[in-house]
Amino acid sequence: MTQLSTETLPFDVTTTEAVHLRAGGVSLVVDIAHGAMPSIVHWGSDLGPLSDLELRELIVATAPRRDNSVDVPVRVGVVPEASSGWLGAPGLQGHRSDGTAWSPKFSETEHEVQGATLISRGHDDQAGLDLTVELELTASGLLRARADVVNAGESDYFVDRLVVTLPVAPVAREILDQTGRWAKERIPQRRDITAGAHLRESRRGRTGADAATVLIAGERGFSFQNGEVWGLHVGWSGNHVSYVERHNNGLTLLGGGELLLPGEVALGAGEQYSTPWVYGAHGIGLDEQAQRFHSYLRSRKQHPSSVRPVTLNVWEAVYFDHRLDTLLELAQRASDVGIERYVLDDGWFRHRRRDNAGLGDWFVDEDVWPDGLAPLVDRVRELGMQFGLWFEPEMVNLDSDLARAHPDWILQTGGRLPPEARTQQVLNVAIPEAYEYLLDRISRLVDEYSIDYIKWDHNRDLIEPGAAQRGGAAGTHEQTHAVYQLLRELKRRHPDLEIESCSSGGARVDLGILEVTDRVWASDCIDPLERQHIQRWTAQLLPPELVGCHISGPRSHTTSRTHDLSFRATTALFGHFGVEWNIAEASERERAELAEWILLHKRFRHLIHTGRVVRPDVPDDEVTVSGVIAADGSEALFDIAMLGRPASWPPSAVRLPGLDPTRQYRVMAIGPDAPTAVDGATPAWQRPDGIVLSGRVLGRVGIQIPPLKPEHAALAHLVAV
Repeated sequence: MTQLSTETLPFDVTTTEAVHLRAGGVSLVVDIAHGAMPSIVHWGSDLGPLSDLELRELIVATAPRRDNSVDVPVRVGVVPEASSGWLGAPGLQGHRSDGTAWSPKFSETEHEVQGATLISRGHDDQAGLDLTVELELTASGLLRARADVVNAGESDYFVDRLVVTLPVAPVAREILDQTGRWAKERIPQRRDITAGAHLRESRRGRTGADAATVLIAGERGFSFQNGEVWGLHVGWSGNHVSYVERHNNGLTLLGGGELLLPGEVALGAGEQYSTPWVYGAHGIGLDEQAQRFHSYLRSRKQHPSSVRPVTLNVWEAVYFDHRLDTLLELAQRASDVGIERYVLDDGWFRHRRRDNAGLGDWFVDEDVWPDGLAPLVDRVRELGMQFGLWFEPEMVNLDSDLARAHPDWILQTGGRLPPEARTQQVLNVAIPEAYEYLLDRISRLVDEYSIDYIKWDHNRDLIEPGAAQRGGAAGTHEQTHAVYQLLRELKRRHPDLEIESCSSGGARVDLGILEVTDRVWASDCIDPLERQHIQRWTAQLLPPELVGCHISGPRSHTTSRTHDLSFRATTALFGHFGVEWNIAEASERERAELAEWILLHKRFRHLIHTGRVVRPDVPDDEVTVSGVIAADGSEALFDIAMLGRPASWPPSAVRLPGLDPTRQYRVMAIGPDAPTAVDGATPAWQRPDGIVLSGRVLGRVGIQIPPLKPEHAALAHLVAV
């Protein structure tokens, strides 16, 4: 028996019956006995140190009972095998051209523990296949899993599916995942777990605005603060699948991986296919589960470590109307209010006077910019700001020099082009010449203008994504890998370059794209009423510093709603803060207030970008409360938002969990328009001196929700005294 924590030195093991990994309050117990591939016995709350006898008894106690199928207990591996008697979906599906090797049985296994990672290898001599499964428990208690298959035979082996599965405890009775559409992403949906499969597939060639994001199984009635939950996320930006599967023997599995199109992966002799990383997060309540993702992401070497610059993006200010005098005025106004990064959006390149031409022609438009971008870039730098530029490299308009010169570079099959979307087609980045063209053009522009930041957009799904270099065979798998490689190479050549993943707003939000980018654009909708929900649920996967959150103009571009600056700014505060508004047209009073909000964000951004996200449970759907608590418990900031009109008035108190119960906290209202008047309706914490309460009282009783008007918010700042 082997038991390890994340502090354990690397240790090889090939003969033990079980491996016990512990980290971050989580235990992972894996059965590796009897020459079989790994099977998870327990994944959940930390079990503490276990004796060898206890581990053996645990394996026996949790062994699947025999039912009316086969005469031995059915052992379900991380990659389930039909050869074990498993009648659910197999983990590996594939075949050779003669129809053989469709049901492998992996034996002759070897198991190796490296730190907090278990690597298991199996071989099927008859099928001519090798399988490797890797399980890693990170310091935050996040579980990472992946598998790869090698064709050890002579003929081609066609991989139809390779997924990993993670079992959850029988107490899991409900599913929660997310759906959505353009400009309304990450909307939660909930249902009971029933016999059969709850299946989520994305065939969009990108993650999708309707992606499950984190597929969660948990105790009935689980919430942000309560109930045991298990979640699965597929870290892949192409087609993918995730599912919950319950069987009549009571076993419930979370599973996921890449969704492969027919014939997409054919392995020649010695070739290998690897799944993307699949992430499993356990927690007591959704907040603890989310914190495992956040802590893991913050621990990565490539995680943004510099101060996140306050950003101005000019899209909703000028659209395609690129006039130098207007853009220079915006730069001056941006500097005046404290903005630190200026981003020129769509419309700067050849033939791009509208949205149906020019994509692919990545040269500065000589007619609009006769002196190049230098007059704008130089002024932006003189004003002390970084400069960013918009690209959409994976797309092409048919009305472009690139498409006319290289029509064969467009993803297509069957001798026809796929239906257009936004008058766009998809450039086949896996073609070496297309890849080199993009790498060369983007690199030259980054060098010429010392670009600090790229907004990397991706505005359509991949329909009939056939690869010309493979005779029109399905090409989403190769396309996704080629895009990842392009982004990696750009960052290798330009180590200080930051890249945002934008895809029709929030349609490419996953941990695969965040291996090669530095933030995501959560949604094209920055209406604060919509963003309260979008950002709340994006936080189930990502910490605030990775999520672009901008202040819109008074009238929302996407919904036409109008909101006070205080509501727009309070909502945008809890992320990578920015502005998407023609502030040159704003009044002096509005710009003065905007400058105050920017100062406020700069005051608190270290807290927001390093603290622990907390989403208190609030019984009324018309009220949301979100906050961050400093890692040392010394400070916290909460946003209390009134989205509509509650049925009862005045609103009740809200508990503020996660504070140090032994410390006293002064609670005060902050913000440029923080209420200070003393009257019968104003909660005590909004009065000039605030209130002082212990963390225990704040967590068990809380503070009163102020009687805000609909679509308004208040900020509560807590400091340990």
